Amino acid sequence: MAELDLEKLEKRVEDLIGTCARLHDENRSLRSQQQHLVAERATLIEKTELARSRVEAMISRLKSMELGS
Repeated sequence: MAELDLEKLEKRVEDLIGTCARLHDENRSLRSQQQHLVAERATLIEKTELARSRVEAMISRLKSMELGS
């Protein structure tokens, strides 16, 4: 009986080690994805700000053209 319990415990420990390894790999992958998404977000924010600035400049030029007419 004790040997059977020991085998069950050994199997459970092996399962837990496998689960820990899988979770470690998954965590590493998720951290990598997060870094990529943070960088992509920063790029998109920068592009949005540039586009907003350009649109505001165009609006200002159009308004000054209206006033000049």
